Amino acid sequence: MMKRKILIALSAAVIVVSLVFTSGCQLISKIGEGPANITTVTTTTTTSDITTTAIGQTTTVNLPTTASTPAVNLASIADVVAKVKPSVVAINVNISTTNIFGQNITEQGAGSGWVISSDGIIVTNNHVVDGATSIEVVFNDGSKATVDPSTVAADSITDLAILKVNKTGLTALQIGNSTTERVGDWVVAIGNALGQGIRATAGIVSRQDVTLDIDTATQVSGLIETDAAINPGNSGGPLVNLAGQVIGITSLKLTQSGVEGMGYAISMNQALPVIQQLISTGVIVYPYLGIQTQTVDASTANYYNLPVSQGALLTYIDPSSPASKAGLKVRDVIVKFNGQTVDTAAALLNSIRSAKVGQSVEIVFYRGNNQMTTTASLVQRPSQ
Repeated sequence: MMKRKILIALSAAVIVVSLVFTSGCQLISKIGEGPANITTVTTTTTTSDITTTAIGQTTTVNLPTTASTPAVNLASIADVVAKVKPSVVAINVNISTTNIFGQNITEQGAGSGWVISSDGIIVTNNHVVDGATSIEVVFNDGSKATVDPSTVAADSITDLAILKVNKTGLTALQIGNSTTERVGDWVVAIGNALGQGIRATAGIVSRQDVTLDIDTATQVSGLIETDAAINPGNSGGPLVNLAGQVIGITSLKLTQSGVEGMGYAISMNQALPVIQQLISTGVIVYPYLGIQTQTVDASTANYYNLPVSQGALLTYIDPSSPASKAGLKVRDVIVKFNGQTVDTAAALLNSIRSAKVGQSVEIVFYRGNNQMTTTASLVQRPSQ
């Protein structure tokens, strides 16, 4: 979000680039509820209904699974935009802050979101609404709704947030299976670019299952890289396939002189479980192992002379973490976690997040050519 634009140094091989985690929210200026019915498209969709507290109220939530078979592609990108755009919203926020002179000021920012429930549940990025003192949602027809910031359910780790507006009869977007998208498949990013209204850009899937280190404590995995233009204000908007299904939530871009066409979206297969939990409980509690990792492939295995060509290479270990206490070290390669095979960094992250705080897990790893086993007791992720 350009209101508090954060440039985070990211080292990739010998290239140092700037990761703009808040690139999609545009700084404009400075000045002195009911049941949720979430839609997925698939011939074999299954759902589970629960009655719980969602976004601060008791409701029945229809929790979907990700589509297992893709819908038929629409005839053109224009058809995709016509189908999706009515369900994409602009989000305007005010945030109180202090300038360099110690004066209290209000910053105005803009981002994007999209309708996941016909009963008024909106998905966006956490950084779009984080710290907001007021939130306004503007719909495609020009109508507006305000959101009490205290009712927002958000998770800073995955950069996701859920808003609830007092509207019914909205058209919810369909959720696609992000894992079925191939490198080279066409995608469309739709959002409130530059805070100037909803617009669309098109590109292709450049990479799947991308992992980026935000800092020593935060790693984002399972991202979709695209060359579709992601501009300030796009954050929180949908990245859709040619069937008009949401496969990602635009969130990140790399900015550096000479770097173009490197935007990132949180894949829906990663985001959907978090969205479901935010809707049903309002909070996310994460187990913590205390590591950062890199996916092992043939190139990585050759470079580090590893005995395996799949797994999660440990690149950092929190000295006070369960991983450290379990004896894990940098350059170890985890190949199995809690009985589940680990072939990528994202797979390990998913396995950790599917475990529970306090759970003792078995970890199988390689150190040099030796396969070893240890156990770790997961703790709650420290607050940031």
